[in-house]
Amino acid sequence: MYVPRMCWCVMSSQVLIREGESQDSLLRRFQKMVQTSGILREAKAKRHFVSKRDAARIKAKNNARRKRRQGNT
Repeated sequence: MYVPRMCWCVMSSQVLIREGESQDSLLRRFQKMVQTSGILREAKAKRHFVSKRDAARIKAKNNARRKRRQGNT
């Protein structure tokens, strides 16, 4: 029996079909819910291991970018 190695989190989203709703609108509602809940962002962030040092470096880089953008406006 194969057991997947990546079972670090369970991300479930559920959308119930409404009466008379087309599959296209159901899919659009599901995609919107996934976007707003941040499931894809979290999955992409956890795709690769990032050490504490690298995480701090990335955070500092993003902070510097944000400060530069705020200073221009």
